[in-house]
Amino acid sequence: MHHRLSAARGFKKLFVATALSAGLLSSACAASWPSQAVTIVVPFSAGGTTDVVARLIGQKLSELWGQSVVIDNKLGAGGNIGTGIVAQSPPNGYTILMASGSIFTVNPHLYKTLPFNVEKDFTPITNVAAGPMVVVTSDKVKAKTLQELLDFAKKNPKELNLGSAGLGSQVHMAGENFSYAGNIEMTHVPYRGEAAAYTDLMAGQIDVVVGNIGAVSSLVGSGRIHALAVTSKERAAMLPNVPTVAESGIPGFENYGWFGFIAPRGTPPNVIKKIRDDTVKVLAMPDIKKRLADQGMEPGGETPEEFSKSIKEESKKWAKIIADRKISIN
Repeated sequence: MHHRLSAARGFKKLFVATALSAGLLSSACAASWPSQAVTIVVPFSAGGTTDVVARLIGQKLSELWGQSVVIDNKLGAGGNIGTGIVAQSPPNGYTILMASGSIFTVNPHLYKTLPFNVEKDFTPITNVAAGPMVVVTSDKVKAKTLQELLDFAKKNPKELNLGSAGLGSQVHMAGENFSYAGNIEMTHVPYRGEAAAYTDLMAGQIDVVVGNIGAVSSLVGSGRIHALAVTSKERAAMLPNVPTVAESGIPGFENYGWFGFIAPRGTPPNVIKKIRDDTVKVLAMPDIKKRLADQGMEPGGETPEEFSKSIKEESKKWAKIIADRKISIN
């Protein structure tokens, strides 16, 4: 009996010593991380909002870390291709994803098969930035207020063409969310990217887009398209004269596009913490705040736990809209 007890004590000491050395080892890894270049995968083309945010933050992280931060654009399938690549990457913090919200909250309900599992393959790090959308119309549309647009669309179902940046994109889903809340039906016309939709909107080929504020504000300024309402809770500093959707006919309506850092599942918690803490430092820099504001965006910085919770809650909302409106990629 005595012999077995001492053996158990010996094993316990060994276990504690091993656990301690493993803990020290992983904190040593975090202290030396990053010891090489870090790649941020952007699952959309260069020049889009996701790419702009990634380059802005990546440059400052590179300066903080003393390592180069490489932006790698892996586009296709509504962001699914680049996201799938990150899911398969070694979980060491050297490959992270700059996700747009729709990949994690919309695509799982829209695509029958995905090259990744949102729940099992990833660890959210932090949301980086978010901004509202704007309901914009072509010159040809007679409605000059949101209420007039809603009234016309109710009397003439499917007559208005709704442009988007592609099936399942944040622009598409903002349009669907707006139609759902306003109880109207428009005909969806998907484009390969947001810019192509605005070209046709300005030419009067389509009637309405619910687009990212950073992308539409300069076009609104040129007078070639009309901004009827912003989807934020309060009016946007970027377009102060444009009312909110909530004050223009759909009380309580809000819709934001967001961008955030996501790591492959299994990335060490202390590396996750370092990326998040340093991203928060970058987001607090006055020049970054200004650059984001110029894009109509607010800085993020949630903890991984808060960010995970936000993703799950938003995902439920889109699941309902997609089911009710019978939206499908196939």
